[in-house]
Amino acid sequence: MASDTLFGSPVRNLTFGVLYMIVVMTLGVVSYMLDGWSFGDALYMVIITVYTVGYGETMPIDTAVLRGITIAVIVLGCTGMIFLTGALVQFITLNQINQILGLKRMTTQIDRLRDHVIICGFGRIGAMLARELRIARTRFVIVEQGEAEVARARDQGYLCLHADATNEATLEAAGIRHARTLATVLSSDAANVFITLSARSLNPKLDIIARGELPSTESKLIQAGANRVVLPAHIGAERIAEMILYPEAARFIRETDCMKDFEKVLVALGLDLDVVVVEPNSPVAGKTIEMVEQAANGAFFIVQLNRHDGDSILGPEPSTVIEDGDGLVLVGRGPQERALSGLFETPGLATPAT
Repeated sequence: MASDTLFGSPVRNLTFGVLYMIVVMTLGVVSYMLDGWSFGDALYMVIITVYTVGYGETMPIDTAVLRGITIAVIVLGCTGMIFLTGALVQFITLNQINQILGLKRMTTQIDRLRDHVIICGFGRIGAMLARELRIARTRFVIVEQGEAEVARARDQGYLCLHADATNEATLEAAGIRHARTLATVLSSDAANVFITLSARSLNPKLDIIARGELPSTESKLIQAGANRVVLPAHIGAERIAEMILYPEAARFIRETDCMKDFEKVLVALGLDLDVVVVEPNSPVAGKTIEMVEQAANGAFFIVQLNRHDGDSILGPEPSTVIEDGDGLVLVGRGPQERALSGLFETPGLATPAT
């Protein structure tokens, strides 16, 4: 750091000053005690001397030895206190200057961002999202209100605004008018809805991905302007169901390094990889692969069929008939969610969004 070069390390100076004063004061107390003073009188005399209070001597300074000790305490102690005070001021001032310069530098970097991602919230999901975006070398800025979360984000080298994301001025400061995507992943559904409304009004072309805790919030987020809604509890339940019903397919899709890389490529291309279970009386039961893909109108295509009896068919023929209880491995595009809700929903039952 430049400040360290010019003035020395503030921490080192402060530490040295404290240790120096401890040594000087200890030697002064011991010297007075060796001349017959009590510990209390000696300590009091040293303290009022080094702090230049001057209340008067507790004991008469009437010998050459005592005068020599007192002169040494005055010279060494007062000099040490001046140095220690300067080191303390340096430590506080330089920290404040570095903080101000750091915030200014961060603000400048955010102002220069274009086509970036805004992450509202740095909780568990926000931290995972930021890590993935950094790995993908995607520019992003985090908006977080909690002090501990902000400190953690900045320690990891992320651009992070310490502000309330529900405030439109905060979104403006995050560069929302030049951003391409906003992901609001706070644990509060009400906050996510409000952020979505504000973000949509500030940037009508923005791609908004919102987190929802309750299924009933999904429609509210869509109405507020979200392009896509993620329900973490739903996703977790579907993931568990995949592992229970089709462990081999789940392992093939989620757990191999090759497929993890492949899934990242699909995400970069705007595609999703999912496993859908055909419920009893589902509209797709009894239909062929070709008929289902045609009904989806290009929203997805079926790459694997897992029979309810355990057989798996990779790249099934278009004429293959789908049965109740089968699992379908799908690669889908943007409208996939809407197509799934129409094609796989059992009459009278609501199909959760993926």
